[in-house]
Amino acid sequence: MMRRSWIEPTEEVSLVRQCELAMVTRSTVYAARQSAEVDEDELLLCRLIDEEYTKRPFYGTRRMVVILKQAGYVVNRKRVQRLMRKMGLEGMAPGPNTSRAHPQNPVYPYLLRGLEVNRPDQVWSTDITYIRLAQGFAYLVAIMDWYSRKVLSWRLSNSLDATFCVDCLEDALRTYGKPEIFNSDQGSQFTSTAFTGVLKREGILISMDGRGRALDNIFVERLWRTIKYEDIYLKGYSGMGELTLGLIEYFLFYDQERPHQSLAYRTPDQVYTSAQGGGVIIVDRFGIEQQPASTPITGQRRPVADQAGCAA
Repeated sequence: MMRRSWIEPTEEVSLVRQCELAMVTRSTVYAARQSAEVDEDELLLCRLIDEEYTKRPFYGTRRMVVILKQAGYVVNRKRVQRLMRKMGLEGMAPGPNTSRAHPQNPVYPYLLRGLEVNRPDQVWSTDITYIRLAQGFAYLVAIMDWYSRKVLSWRLSNSLDATFCVDCLEDALRTYGKPEIFNSDQGSQFTSTAFTGVLKREGILISMDGRGRALDNIFVERLWRTIKYEDIYLKGYSGMGELTLGLIEYFLFYDQERPHQSLAYRTPDQVYTSAQGGGVIIVDRFGIEQQPASTPITGQRRPVADQAGCAA
């Protein structure tokens, strides 16, 4: 962000006041400064946690402690909890009160259960993943069209501020129009008024995953696994600039050249443009009635048995 570069240490104007004048959140400034001071031990632990989480996203902090100890690293659960929070990772398992929404950020019902996705721009979805670098870390957000698996837009950030998610959404809307339904998880970036306000402005139905249900947004979860094993883990990017250039190249390859088995070995671009050969049916495995789209859920628990499966 260009405005963040305006903030400089000075005795004349406090950092708080500079942030107010530049309309920049202090957290992004602090995060940028902290990234320069890299703890090599913590980066190593983050790498191990990230690789294990990519393979087994249902692992929580207790199992991560066991995995790290088996690899020869003695850490306590408190440290693993701190690192996973820093990375934006959470084990995909339901827990007590995990679906309780902040009163300022209402949570909307999941609208895709039992739905047949049979055309482009019917359903878009998004998610955030952590990316480790040789000298720090970054967060990647992407927006995908469910019919074609095409990545419509993506952004990088060194903090979990909602701004880069809103920017990614606005870019996708400018370039491809708008979907009928937009699905996300219940992360604070996506439940924020800044993000949901854009969706409401465009008249898009808002859908949100149940907490701890990995299958609700399975295509973006598969995208993260694919990009990490096919690009990020292989290349080991050192910094944000190198990562940005690498992702530009990879997403062009992913959309335009990489044949997808679920698309009969066609590319996402071919399927999106032709509106043929894609789609998915979200199986309503337990036959639980869908809640109305117009009413957000605020502090309401969802049934644990309310799971969704996918059949391409």
